[in-house]
Amino acid sequence: MTAITLLAALGFLGWGLYRARPFGTLGLVAWWQSVVLIAPWLLFFGLSLVGIDLNIVSVLFLFLLSTGLYIYLGNRLRSLAQTEASSQRATAIAEAQETNQSEATNGNSDGLISGIPASATKASEAVLEPDIIPIPAEDLKAIQSIFGIDTFFATETIPYQEGVILRGNLRGDAEDTIARLSERLLEKVGVSETDPQQPRYRLFLVEGQDGKPVVIVLPSSRDPQPSTLFQKGVAVLLLLATIAASLESGGLMLGFDFFTTPNRFAEALPLAAGMLSVLAAHELGHWLLARRYQIRLSLPFLIPTWQIGSFGAITRFESVLPNRSALFDIAIAGPAGGGILSLGMLITGLLLSHKGSLFQVPTEFFQGSILVGTLTRVVLQESLQQTIVDVHPLVILGWLGLVITALNLLPAGQLDGGRIVQAIYGRKIAGRTTIGSIIVLGLASIVNPLALYWAIVVLFLQRELERPSQNELTEPDDTRAALGLLALFLMIVTLLPLTPSLAGRLGIGG
Repeated sequence: MTAITLLAALGFLGWGLYRARPFGTLGLVAWWQSVVLIAPWLLFFGLSLVGIDLNIVSVLFLFLLSTGLYIYLGNRLRSLAQTEASSQRATAIAEAQETNQSEATNGNSDGLISGIPASATKASEAVLEPDIIPIPAEDLKAIQSIFGIDTFFATETIPYQEGVILRGNLRGDAEDTIARLSERLLEKVGVSETDPQQPRYRLFLVEGQDGKPVVIVLPSSRDPQPSTLFQKGVAVLLLLATIAASLESGGLMLGFDFFTTPNRFAEALPLAAGMLSVLAAHELGHWLLARRYQIRLSLPFLIPTWQIGSFGAITRFESVLPNRSALFDIAIAGPAGGGILSLGMLITGLLLSHKGSLFQVPTEFFQGSILVGTLTRVVLQESLQQTIVDVHPLVILGWLGLVITALNLLPAGQLDGGRIVQAIYGRKIAGRTTIGSIIVLGLASIVNPLALYWAIVVLFLQRELERPSQNELTEPDDTRAALGLLALFLMIVTLLPLTPSLAGRLGIGG
């Protein structure tokens, strides 16, 4: 079976190479991404087939190397795609200008629209995907008319795919400018034919590659789409799986396997309910702030794990975000809700702990987190100098809740922490912290298998940044920036263990 699997994988790669070659450099780079992704497993199973077994350190090294190369090739692929698209657009516009000059020579004066060739959109059709309809000339003319010296003075107009890119000079406050331009845009082109509640086009104010403001106008059909019935069904199945995993995790804490002894459901239920309440508080926080901004959220796609019930959830935005402050508020509301509840559980459990409490844990247990160890030392004091400490179940639930919250605060991709960093510091910094987080998780997986599991989740499901908001220029205020730094600090002190010397000074473990 191993040999058959390897042959099938190699055949798949060969077929991929055959399909990629017609696309030139872009296709080959994309194919190499597939090779890099599957290479560690091919090597591992290939060597095992001939009797050579790799140890865990070697496997993790291959995983880290593969991850680094995969990310590098992904960045290279995007760069090549942007360069090729820019070249094609420039060629199309140049050809259109030549056509217009020819039309003008023949006395045809209808070829120009406010200085932009109307045939530019026609010429650009050759470089567009079949399902992309270029922006109509009348819409382009209407869009150009909304700009002026009191808002955004457009100096260059580039029809691009279904919309248009406008370069120029911002002449006022970004938030006020985008509100005025959006209002004018709605007056000029009206609402969507398929949804009268939505404008026909949306306007985005972002930072260009040269660091200058750029306006992008896209049809509202490119807005995030609501979840399909299938996606909702997957979310429900993941919820059921998370409930089952939480019951199993509660049973393991009590010393039995829930799946083999389901008749002990009543014993595992309180612990499972505690874990699920943290997840519920987390998602409720997201939902309340999203409702405040009138942003639709998808159902949460929970990530079950039998170790701690769940690693949290993946939630998509189903509406366009107005600005980076909205992104920050919605992102931090979840960890705030789940984190406050978890911290309350932990402190309450420590206060209720006494000799004869349900759980008996070794003192070294509290060295696994700087935050938990320090709080435990403050409340339990001399009790931590013993070998075994009796604790209330809320201590365990609170700690698990803090771990789940901290993992979601990692500054990576579309995790809450990644969204917070993107909101405060922008997309470039968020991209760098995403790569750094994946590398740190890979290194941490050498001593903690949970880190490897989470690294895989982030790499394959959450590494992409959140799509830009309508106003990407205005940064969140200093209060939000301070709250973001506080959240990231609490994430660090929750996940980092106490050093032996610091634990000794705190009197943990004698």
